[in-house]
Amino acid sequence: MPSPNLDELKARIEAHSRRLTEALEQIRDPRSLEELRNEFLSRKRGVVTLLFEDLKTVDAEAKREAGRLVNALKTEAQSVLDAIAARLAEAAPAAKAGADSAPDPTLPGERRPYGAAHPLRLFQREIEKIFLDMGFAIEDGPEIETDFYNFGALNFPPNHPARDQWDTLYVGDDLMLRTHTSPVQIRVMEKRRPPIRIIIPGKVFRKETPDPTHAAMFFQMEGLVVDEGVTFAHLKGTLEYVLKRLFGEKTKVRFRPSYFPFTEPSAEVDIECLQCGQKDPACRVCGGTGWKEILGSGLVDPQVFKNVNIDPERYSGWAFGMGIDRLAMFSLGIPDIRYFYENDLRFNRQFTLR
Repeated sequence: MPSPNLDELKARIEAHSRRLTEALEQIRDPRSLEELRNEFLSRKRGVVTLLFEDLKTVDAEAKREAGRLVNALKTEAQSVLDAIAARLAEAAPAAKAGADSAPDPTLPGERRPYGAAHPLRLFQREIEKIFLDMGFAIEDGPEIETDFYNFGALNFPPNHPARDQWDTLYVGDDLMLRTHTSPVQIRVMEKRRPPIRIIIPGKVFRKETPDPTHAAMFFQMEGLVVDEGVTFAHLKGTLEYVLKRLFGEKTKVRFRPSYFPFTEPSAEVDIECLQCGQKDPACRVCGGTGWKEILGSGLVDPQVFKNVNIDPERYSGWAFGMGIDRLAMFSLGIPDIRYFYENDLRFNRQFTLR
């Protein structure tokens, strides 16, 4: 005679089997399928799990048969679930096609993503316009340079300690990623006689530790004026005019003596920190000084003129170099230079209408 416990177990299994047969035709969506899967195969409270626990109540001689029945139900449940999943997968493309063919006119339309110039490019154009209005021309040059154009012609002798400030990536014994756009100044002066009035925007590379105002790759703009009778007063007046057009007439500007191998005398140019307004001793941008270096400048060293066969007794000139990224930060109120290179369209699109 079969054990009463076994008979009861068989009855429960048959009821669960009928439930699976009905579900095979009734389940119409993935959510219902997942609910059925949890009902039968959940590891904690699933039907099959509970039946395996109930095997403990079956008499010893009937355990083998009871175990076979529970395993058969588990196999049946998995088979039914797979069959329903396959049916739903086949029906999905047809349902989608039906939905596509009958759009709901009450839904909002799809907005196409739009392209826009990068904020650095937009700000570069603003600077270019200021110089173009003053009669400057725009020049360009290669991003991979030789040692002569990047260092030698600019009065950086081999092994000179000043080269350390312009440490960069080399792609050969004599080729490197340019550290500034100054090599273009040399190339222009080699081919053209004064008067020269040019600006050179472009990408440059240096060995920098990234922080809110420094990056290993950034955009720079340099300028060069060469003519008879050019003085430091022309340099100072021009740069003050440019910075006040960019940041406003009330912007404070200061010149500090400095050193560059290719200019003499040389000066760093600072503006008041627009992030904190010279009021935050803990400002991350200016370090609490209230000032931020914007560019380097100076009168062209006579030796640089000699390197390109321009007579330094007849001609003089001035040059400057500014980081477009840093200028854009202050103008647009951006606290960290790294935001420009994170490729976040939400950030970029804020400036498309500037």
